[in-house]
Amino acid sequence: MISLFDRVYGGLLGGLIGDAMGAPVEGWEYAEIEAKHGWIDTLEGTGTDDSAVKLIICRALLKHGGHITADELAESFLENRQYYDLFFIPVRNMFHKLEEKLCLPVDAGYGNMQSSSSAMAISPMGLMNACDPRRASMEAYEVAGLVHSGPTAFCRDGASAMSAAVAQAMIPGATVNEIIEAASKYLHPRSSHVMLGRIREVMALARDVNDYEAFREAFYRKHLCSVICDSRETIPLTLALLYLSGGDPAVAIPYAANFGRDSDTVASMAGAISGAYRGAAGLKREWVAKIEASGDEQRALAEQLTELIMLRANEEKRRSELVLSMV
Repeated sequence: MISLFDRVYGGLLGGLIGDAMGAPVEGWEYAEIEAKHGWIDTLEGTGTDDSAVKLIICRALLKHGGHITADELAESFLENRQYYDLFFIPVRNMFHKLEEKLCLPVDAGYGNMQSSSSAMAISPMGLMNACDPRRASMEAYEVAGLVHSGPTAFCRDGASAMSAAVAQAMIPGATVNEIIEAASKYLHPRSSHVMLGRIREVMALARDVNDYEAFREAFYRKHLCSVICDSRETIPLTLALLYLSGGDPAVAIPYAANFGRDSDTVASMAGAISGAYRGAAGLKREWVAKIEASGDEQRALAEQLTELIMLRANEEKRRSELVLSMV
């Protein structure tokens, strides 16, 4: 049995490791990576905007007892302006709308360009809703609207999918297929048709070829978007690599890093899901040692988040007891 803490720590570490491993080749094509590096399996640094935004979400959760809305997350962004230079275009757009009071937080994501900015860092919402993918999807949808809504709501759907996948991965005995199914299961049947369609297409390809290199070549031919960080590309790709790796973070993270394109984001999302699935013990020791030696406080953060998850579980237990007492 993998402990709750180990799954939380694994989810945080897996995301950070993936971000750091994929960052040096972000925007590259896979053939270019192969020609210059062979196969990437090591990491440098402690991540990019993916990890910075994730920390902002974690700080909001810690400040508000594990329950946040778009308003609380907006507050956390404004309190963490030191990360502004790392933010990608839609996050900067959102930040300026909030800072200048041009709109309410719930409207700040309207019309922002497509990206993975609302999905790449959403895993803490999945961790917080451990074993409850439905609620993880709903709560992620609430806060992801801060960055994407309206014309680019498919990016918001991507965040819900990633959050649900993490929550499902936390369930003892869950399978990789169940994790992938959970990513789509709680999206809006009609309103999320764009993301649902992309996930179905890419997963069908992954299952058909069932081989990393063959899948990578076919994906490049058929499923690339004009913007490399478009959620319509990165979310289905993350799920496909999770499938092809069997949920093993030691395989999933390098698969994503060596895939090219938005390699840091895909590796970070794949690392967060597979890390929550296999726990910190499922990550390569040398990767974990490198993060811990850097002084990054992921362990302390995991301890705090684990306490919040237990707090929320006890709240739900009390609610269930009240409902059952009336039967």
